[in-house]
Amino acid sequence: MEGAGYRVVFEKGGVYLHTSAKKYQDRDSLIAGVIRVVEKDNDVLLHWAPVEEAGDSTQILFSKKDSSGGDSCASEEEPTFDPGYEPDWAVISTVRPQPHHSEPTRGAEPSCPQGSWAFSVSLGELKSIRRSKPGLSWAYLVLVTQAGGSLPALHFHRGGTRALLRVLSRYLLLASSPQDSRLYLVFPHDSSALSNSFHHLQLFDQDSSNVVSRFLQDPYSTTFSSFSRVTNFFRGALQPQPEGAASDLPPPPDDEPEPGFEVISCVELGPRPTVERGPPVTEEEWACHVGPEGRLQQVPELKNRIFSGGLSPSLRREAWKFLLGYLSWEGTAEEHKAHIRKKTDEYFRMKLQWKSVSPEQERRNSLLHGYRSLIERDVSRTDRTNKFYEGPENPGLGLLNDILLTYCMYHFDLGYVQGMSDLLSPILYVIQNEVDAFWCFCGFMELVQGNFEESQETMKRQLGRLLLLLRVLDPLLCDFLDSQDSGSLCFCFRWLLIWFKREFPFPDVLRLWEVLWTGLPGPNLHLLVACAILDMERDTLMLSGFGSNEILKHINELTMKLSVEDVLTRAEVLHRQLTACPELPHNVQEILGLAPPAEPHSPSP
Repeated sequence: MEGAGYRVVFEKGGVYLHTSAKKYQDRDSLIAGVIRVVEKDNDVLLHWAPVEEAGDSTQILFSKKDSSGGDSCASEEEPTFDPGYEPDWAVISTVRPQPHHSEPTRGAEPSCPQGSWAFSVSLGELKSIRRSKPGLSWAYLVLVTQAGGSLPALHFHRGGTRALLRVLSRYLLLASSPQDSRLYLVFPHDSSALSNSFHHLQLFDQDSSNVVSRFLQDPYSTTFSSFSRVTNFFRGALQPQPEGAASDLPPPPDDEPEPGFEVISCVELGPRPTVERGPPVTEEEWACHVGPEGRLQQVPELKNRIFSGGLSPSLRREAWKFLLGYLSWEGTAEEHKAHIRKKTDEYFRMKLQWKSVSPEQERRNSLLHGYRSLIERDVSRTDRTNKFYEGPENPGLGLLNDILLTYCMYHFDLGYVQGMSDLLSPILYVIQNEVDAFWCFCGFMELVQGNFEESQETMKRQLGRLLLLLRVLDPLLCDFLDSQDSGSLCFCFRWLLIWFKREFPFPDVLRLWEVLWTGLPGPNLHLLVACAILDMERDTLMLSGFGSNEILKHINELTMKLSVEDVLTRAEVLHRQLTACPELPHNVQEILGLAPPAEPHSPSP
């Protein structure tokens, strides 16, 4: 878009200002607007204006607007956030749809001078740009000027932060701060300034002139291969040097990488190994591990066999009690019997707590009444095509209901959240005993209860770790997803929430879960399972020209079409490929259990 003396090189709608500090914004505190990058009079300007002032680009004023402009406070209807999972059982808290804006009464006076929020700033006046943490909520950018002031945070309700940063990279050099990977320091395209910048950041001990020239040749690929917590920093400068060539880099440090900064773009993974899965563990093989007094022997070897081949169906009812921590691997047969008697008594005491509540009492207990209603609704539609749960008067449905209500008594703080019935159903199907199934379900919930917490911090952290693994395994796929506004991997939310329960046929879910429960070959294998699925669909995603909607649609259409054995084989291949890399970043090692977590450091102000 061009006009007299100016040219609009970038434009993005759905960019809001949140003018209230409240966690949940009301409609009056949200100002919808348009962000533009404009070339004008040998300068490049970043301009934001409310929607009622942004419709005609020829009327753009490259200075702060006065409050008299505009007769209406009408704004765009705020879109509902779609994280890529079914809303009828979503964990509702931070991903709840925000209230929709209503149109004001015709002729009404505006409730706020929205025009006063408009701003325009020369790119040369910018000092730094801070990105929000990657997660499930809207991304935002905070711009800081050379004078030290901050412009209003720009919230991108429809995505677009990466696209804006790519455009800015044509005019500026954006360098990730070594103290804060979300903070980008802004420098002009000037070799002298850039050399001083390298010196300021203390990235190179020697002369930076060669580094600068290589950096200027390809600023985009050098700076913007990742926009998450993982910073792909100065790719050109960090390319491996031929043998005998002088290196611009200092010797690698012996200690851990500098806090808040991790270079992963130069990680070169070796060839993928060949992996063959074994046959399932049979009852006869299990019996060989049972020693005197019923105590299991050579447990690590037995777990390795379960990991590599799973369990035969007839063995699951017994083996799952060990995998889920209900029975101890070290206990004798008599100790197991005593433990079961104790846990049976404990279960029925908790069950009696809600069974003894009269209808009159329940009317005054909104929490229990809410749990009961939610459980009844979820149970009525959980795995109804499975013969174990089909039919209107199926006793299996009653057991699902009773176990889930009793879990509310067991874990008051968490209670019941939609999706838990999906986790209990296969366990009850296999165990076929109310008490044993309850305690096995509790063991499973110990592994995944963070998925159902209202804050969703655990789910955000898992998506961040998944993105980090995928970035190391396949940076090109990550770049493609970034370019299609799908880099947050929100379409994987359901996979991680209920451990792929709805992605595979029911028998395959049993095999997948028992393999994951072994804890082998290390923690977070479920994240590598997600990586394996994306790796298997890589060519389809990248070569089909899919946009964000098509990517989400394609991922959802994979349901019941995946082979669990192929996925598990691929996940193990990816794990071996990663662990064989001698230069694996420390935070990736933490995810795979190869290194202890780094000591926490104080966040940057």
